[in-house]
Amino acid sequence: MNVIEKAEQRGFRYELVQGERKVEIRGICYDSRKAFPGCLFVCMQGASFDSHQKLTDVSASGAAAAVIDHDCTLPAGITILRVPDARLALAELSAAWFDFPADRLTLIGVTGTKGKTTTTHMIRALLTRAGKKTGLIGTNGILIGETHTPTKNTTPESYELQEAFSKMVQAGCSCAVMEVSSQGLMLHRTGGIFFDCGVFLNLSPDHIGPAEHKSFEEYRDCKARLFSQCRWGFLNGDDENAAYMGARAHCEALYRFAERAEADFRAEDIRYEAEDGFVGLAFTFRAPETEAVTVKVGIPGRFNADNALAALAVCRKLGVERSVLSDGLKDIRVSGRMEIVYSGAFTVMVDYAHNAVSMEALLDTLRDYHPKRLSVVFGCGGNRAKERRYAMGEIAGRKADFSVITADNSRWEKTEDILSDIRGSIEGTGGAFIEIADRREAIFYAIRHARPGDMIAIIGKGHEDYQEINGVRHHFSDRETAEAALSELACRK
Repeated sequence: MNVIEKAEQRGFRYELVQGERKVEIRGICYDSRKAFPGCLFVCMQGASFDSHQKLTDVSASGAAAAVIDHDCTLPAGITILRVPDARLALAELSAAWFDFPADRLTLIGVTGTKGKTTTTHMIRALLTRAGKKTGLIGTNGILIGETHTPTKNTTPESYELQEAFSKMVQAGCSCAVMEVSSQGLMLHRTGGIFFDCGVFLNLSPDHIGPAEHKSFEEYRDCKARLFSQCRWGFLNGDDENAAYMGARAHCEALYRFAERAEADFRAEDIRYEAEDGFVGLAFTFRAPETEAVTVKVGIPGRFNADNALAALAVCRKLGVERSVLSDGLKDIRVSGRMEIVYSGAFTVMVDYAHNAVSMEALLDTLRDYHPKRLSVVFGCGGNRAKERRYAMGEIAGRKADFSVITADNSRWEKTEDILSDIRGSIEGTGGAFIEIADRREAIFYAIRHARPGDMIAIIGKGHEDYQEINGVRHHFSDRETAEAALSELACRK
């Protein structure tokens, strides 16, 4: 039985345009530059490229079969299948190629505008502490045991996703937790996957623009799709979009977690703690048919109480014991998320906040630690909606005492144009700032001019170890750069 027949048994539907269904398949490919003899090639149309146009070249490479979803020139001597949506077909065929590995995992998907990475790491930490080997997929990469593999997208393409599930099963994982992005749902990267648990954290306008979503309504609708492919849904009852998600859910059961709203899982008495070497949060966790437990979370930030609550709700439903829930997050660390680089005369931290909502939440949280001066180093990615940079500039001007605006991933845009947009927003607030285009120099400037009691937040890139300029990625790490600046400062003293 070849991969086409295996997928067909699970509901894969197609029209056989030419050739034989029982053709021998040696692998799956969707990049025309990587087509190989015997492969099943899936043609897909992107924003700027359509691989249907390369079908003749693919056939010449020796491909055994190809999948199309619209009219194109068909070369002879190759099996052609036509489907309604080639991206969905890639997901279904990839699952079949790897023998449906998700079936052998307890699978948890987390979606939302902010907090996905932290929440997935929290779930993994709790399940691991409970003795369940758990793989992780998300913005920070794929993690299987101690093996880390970088990823290009928050939710990888469906073939890479199924390959990762397969490797998790081979490594002895019983669970997998992953970030599920709106783009991943819209482009069927999670097509054919049934999650045991789906989690909705929050929603606010983001990823709206020519290369992303057409509107907030489309963005929200894509997020809601997760709850048509999961057994149990977990919704943040404190978010106004929870009702929308719930109304579109097709789950066996829906649960709510919240601090303020009525909910099945609750966080009460949330408080900051900073003593005896612990810096983070503590709160009381209440769950159905479970005695209340005090939980400590080793990441500062008020919004991390919401992330922790989501993780606790899922893990309690999956049978994790109270003792694990109580201590399992005390030592949690997530690269690039409220990550403390230095804490002494002043504090330096790195965070991935790269949109207005995350930036505002971060700066509000840092205010709760009462710094003498709050500084922020940031820029905005190029070739993204300009509204993001306007909003971030306005928030920096209102919420920070001093801003250093600089390059982020400018991509194909001119850095000076991005900085000009940010500058205009900050000037409108009257906030104090300096403009330093070179990100390394910007970080060095902020640290060289730090004062006792200051808190410096370097935001936007977080865990990323590159800077993209004119389509080329160069090695760059905010944390490494901050550490170099701190070393220089120590040498000067």
